[in-house]
Amino acid sequence: MLKVNENEKVREELLNAVIRLSDEQLNTHPEPGRWSIVQVLDHLYLMERAITKGISDKLKGDDSILAVDKPIELTLNREKKVQAPPFVIPSESYQTLSEIKEKLSESRKAFVQVVDHAKEIDLEQKSFPHPLFKDLSLKQWIPFVGLHEKRHLFQIEELKAKL
Repeated sequence: MLKVNENEKVREELLNAVIRLSDEQLNTHPEPGRWSIVQVLDHLYLMERAITKGISDKLKGDDSILAVDKPIELTLNREKKVQAPPFVIPSESYQTLSEIKEKLSESRKAFVQVVDHAKEIDLEQKSFPHPLFKDLSLKQWIPFVGLHEKRHLFQIEELKAKL
């Protein structure tokens, strides 16, 4: 699936952006009240798991709620701040790069497995709500994962510059 390939490119960029940082740097808060880089990565892991569960649950259900395509590319606009829902707020605990990479790898495998086994018609005809875009088709949730990671890649670059 084309959109999943785009997500893989973004994930690779994301991991390349942090690969040379020490675990101490990853866990440092460059500014008070802002997430550390490892927390941003943990947020992406939690988000991908939540989206995977959302898609999986909707694919199992019988209800079809059609959603019109939304301008999900607006996700990249970092001037619009969005409060993360409580279930995707990262932990404060110290994590190593290898630990967070393992978590991201696990969440990506699960995501790809759900998407790969989905029928195109179900992806088009089923949806679940996004905090900002409201009802989003399962098909749009797929590229949203990559756009969301790209948004946070910009954030990681900002945080790295302040380390």
